[in-house]
Amino acid sequence: MKILISCFGLLASFVIMTTSIAEGLSYLETSSSPVKLQGSGKLTWWGLHIYDAAFYRTTNLSSNEFALDLRYQKSFSGSSIANRTIEEMKRIGVPDVQAQLWGRELASFLPNVESGQSLTALYLPKQGTIFYHDGKQIAKIPGAEFSKAFFGIWFDPKTSAPKLRTELLGQSCPPPPLNEAC
Repeated sequence: MKILISCFGLLASFVIMTTSIAEGLSYLETSSSPVKLQGSGKLTWWGLHIYDAAFYRTTNLSSNEFALDLRYQKSFSGSSIANRTIEEMKRIGVPDVQAQLWGRELASFLPNVESGQSLTALYLPKQGTIFYHDGKQIAKIPGAEFSKAFFGIWFDPKTSAPKLRTELLGQSCPPPPLNEAC
């Protein structure tokens, strides 16, 4: 649970998207597939409401695009979010050296967040993971391996927040590239 406290947050938690990622969240203009909210929940730690999370998937069965949005309820520095992210990646099995490399990359662009702000990650299979802060693109990390490790923080069976995982996934399997754990 501690892992997700300052972990990078994503998905505009109370936005209901019924037509497409681009229409539902206007700053996500890279998708044309209709999407739906698959699940949402909140992360609490020692009774403190840390963030609200929302998970969106496309309705097109041949598309593997999805988005995760965290709307923070507490303030965190970008470096603390990056540090928590690498700790959570290591928890699910990412080797220390690789987690440290990705952690440095995350620390180079993750902003400080204040209560009410969101961080969103969009997974596009041929592009990788695109990050947004309050609707403005801040970075893109290519490659399925990073995406698997990053989204695994919430969707891997070894997550430190199993209740939130269940709330986000509902009765469905994790999204690609994570669904081999289904």
